[in-house]
Amino acid sequence: MSGEATRSDRRFRSQDSAFVALVDGAFRSAALRSGPHLLCRPGCTQCCTGVFAIAPADALRLRQGLAVLQQEEPARAARVQQRATEAWSRLASEFPGDAASGVLAVDEHGDPVDTFDTFANSEPCPALDPERGICDVYAARPQTCRVFGPPIATDEGYGVCELCFHGASPGEIANAAIHLPSEELSASLDQAAIAEGEPAGPTVVAFVLQQG
Repeated sequence: MSGEATRSDRRFRSQDSAFVALVDGAFRSAALRSGPHLLCRPGCTQCCTGVFAIAPADALRLRQGLAVLQQEEPARAARVQQRATEAWSRLASEFPGDAASGVLAVDEHGDPVDTFDTFANSEPCPALDPERGICDVYAARPQTCRVFGPPIATDEGYGVCELCFHGASPGEIANAAIHLPSEELSASLDQAAIAEGEPAGPTVVAFVLQQG
């Protein structure tokens, strides 16, 4: 069983590495096309405030990233876990889902229920080092964090960070847009994470990191 689990873990890591490379490549391309309109810099942490949903693959990647940090910088990892534990203690009582498993309640489309829209919008991400203004698990960050900044192409148009693209024309916004990986590719990676033991539903960063 341990050998099979090891092979399964290697499969996830290989799939995830390819997925991350695809997403990060798309971000680099969009950042170049964004030019001076993209203002994201270390220390700009507005996007690190407010709880958001993460997929099973994001959760497993975070766990693996924290495990690496525990080996390389145990004191820093302990601070991450402490912040996550404190955050979860604030969030658990009103968590819109199953607080025991950390799985968010979803609607018929698989999206978090409407009450999640107003849940903990002022809560800082526990992965954020508040003194340095950077993410302590940056290499393992979720997909949402990896694509934030450039305009994000959606069926309804383009989602734009409120700090960026002031004065940009519609054409400049469209030209700079980042297109997310296909749902099929993301779903395949999530299934690989579920096979590794992650719950089959969305969760939040604080729940994952407080567990370690």
